[in-house]
Amino acid sequence: MLNRKSFKGILMSAMVAAMVFTAACGNNANSGNEEGAATNAPTNAASNAPSGDVKLSGEIKVDGSSTVFPLTEAAAEEFNKEHPDVRVPVGVSGTGGGFKQFCAGEIAIADASRPIKDEEATVCKDAGIEYTELTVAFDGLSVVVSKDNDFIDHLTVEELNKIFVTGSTVKTWKDVRDTWPAEPIVFFSPGADSGTYDYFNEAILDKAGIRNDEAITFSEDDNALVQGVSGSKYGIGYFGFAYFEENADKLKVVPIDGGSGPIAPTYDTIKDGSYAPLSRPLFIYLNNKELERPEVKEFANYYINNIGPLAGEVGYVALPDEQYATEAAKLQ
Repeated sequence: MLNRKSFKGILMSAMVAAMVFTAACGNNANSGNEEGAATNAPTNAASNAPSGDVKLSGEIKVDGSSTVFPLTEAAAEEFNKEHPDVRVPVGVSGTGGGFKQFCAGEIAIADASRPIKDEEATVCKDAGIEYTELTVAFDGLSVVVSKDNDFIDHLTVEELNKIFVTGSTVKTWKDVRDTWPAEPIVFFSPGADSGTYDYFNEAILDKAGIRNDEAITFSEDDNALVQGVSGSKYGIGYFGFAYFEENADKLKVVPIDGGSGPIAPTYDTIKDGSYAPLSRPLFIYLNNKELERPEVKEFANYYINNIGPLAGEVGYVALPDEQYATEAAKLQ
C-alpha cells in the first residue's frame, strides 16, 4: 500500500483536480463541445488512480518459491487488514513451478529464490507476458543437521560438494572425514523445481547436479525437510535461513568454510555477504498486464514499501532503504 505521505499527496491532487474541474465547467458552460471535452480528459484519467476512497476487491494469485512464501504471506496478511475484500492466495509449487504458471498467464505474481532463467524468460516472451522483477530481501541458504549430531563442527564447500554431487560415492560420515563415525548419511534436499535446489547446485556443485539415489529424499515442502533432518541423527539437508530460525530448537546450523574460515548464517553475515557462497537475493515477478488492475498495483506498492520491516519478523534480511526506493521506482 502507498505510505501515508504518498497517500496524502494523491488525495490533495485529487481535491485540486476536482476544484479545477468545477471552475472549468463554470467558465466554459457556453463554450463549444471541443473545449469542454479537452477540459474533461485529465479528470477522467485521474479517477483511475487508487485512493483511500476506492474499495478494492478481487483476487491476486501468487505461487512459486517456498523460501519467499513467508515474505509474501506476511505482506498479504497485512495488506488484507486494510483491504479485506482482496484475496491473495499464496501457493508453494517451487520457483520453477511458479514460473511455469506465471509464463502461462495463470498467476499475477511469481515468488522466486533465484532470477528467472533465459529459457523461462523466452517462454514468457513467446506468450506475450511482460514482467517487472523486484528484489525483496536477502536470504542465507542454511545447511542443517539434527540437534543430536555431536560431531560436525563445520563443513567446507569442497566437503559439501563431495556429499551432495551427482555420482558421489559418499555413503557414511567417515567417507567425508576419517575422524567422523562410519554411520550412513541420510540426505534431504528441495526438489528440482525449487530455486533453492538451483542455487545450491550452482553455488556448491558447479551445476553438476544433486545426487539422486535411494539415500536422498526430495521435497518442495521445506517443513517436510525440517522434520526429516530433525528426526535423523545422521541426516543433513539445506533450505532458507527463515526455516532454520523457526526450528532452531531442533536443528543445528552448520558453519560453512568458503575459503575464509567457517562462517554461520546470521543476519549480519548474510547482509554483508561474508556468509559465502550461500547468501542470495530473493525476488518477486509481477505480470505487467496484471499491474493495470488497481488491486494488484496497490498490493505491489504495499509489498515493496513494507517488506523491509516484515522481512526481519519472518527470519529474512532486509535490503538497504535506498535499494527499496530503487525497487519501488520500478512500479512507477
